[in-house]
Amino acid sequence: MIQLILSDLDETLLNDDGSINPKNIDAIARFTENGGYFVPNTGRSYKSVFGTLATLGLNKKTQYVVSYNGGAIVSLEPDGSEKIIAQHDMSIALARKIFQLGQIQGDIDTHIYTLDKLFIYNISQSDKQYMAERQVPYTAVDSDDLSFLANESPIMKVIFEHPDHAVQEKIAASVTDEVGDEVLLTFSSNRYVEFNPKGVDKGVTGLELAKILNIKRENTAALGDNLNDAAQIKAAGVGVAVANAKPEIKAMADIVLTTTNNEAAVADFIDHFSGTIYD
Repeated sequence: MIQLILSDLDETLLNDDGSINPKNIDAIARFTENGGYFVPNTGRSYKSVFGTLATLGLNKKTQYVVSYNGGAIVSLEPDGSEKIIAQHDMSIALARKIFQLGQIQGDIDTHIYTLDKLFIYNISQSDKQYMAERQVPYTAVDSDDLSFLANESPIMKVIFEHPDHAVQEKIAASVTDEVGDEVLLTFSSNRYVEFNPKGVDKGVTGLELAKILNIKRENTAALGDNLNDAAQIKAAGVGVAVANAKPEIKAMADIVLTTTNNEAAVADFIDHFSGTIYD
């Protein structure tokens, strides 16, 4: 029986426009009222999910979030206080190197996530819209001088945004050719090329949270759609792909749902699969 659900947000829990299907809200409420934990496992900052948690009604008691593709586990309290439960950051030197290597042409949009902030260099119009739809707070950076990072919180990850898959591949190659033994590369949302420190991913940190909560691996489920969800799909007791997931994710999942993110896939899993005992 599933006690902990680790769920990706974009293209998994959220509709394409960033809203949440009412069926998902109802199902998650029932699951958590019965003692289960529903935990966003996202590439985003934990601060960007406050609105989502409020919509789900998960801000009324202690709530956990796995952020930055496994870079941190944070507990959030109803009084608004936050506590970092686990942290897996990268050095400023590595972040600078990744940033520089990714600037392969003039229209590269670059995100630098610290523990509590998101900085975006050369933000694109499409990315502005994407951030606005999901109410993600960020600070625009006008210069490629990253010296300001010395005065910021630890750096969790660096990612690049570009709509052209060929450009994404070139960014990935440019970075990994130089520092491939220091980073973990993933792709997401058909627009982002993401770099975490080696050994940090959604699966490792998701199971780290399960251990903290004293929940066995076989009682965990992970839901996702994209390549940065692969680690949690593999690591969880039950890996679940939504119907709109990439073929690679469906191939490795234990369950492939027939419902998409726009059709309340999370509710589908909770209602039809979460109460099942898995071997």
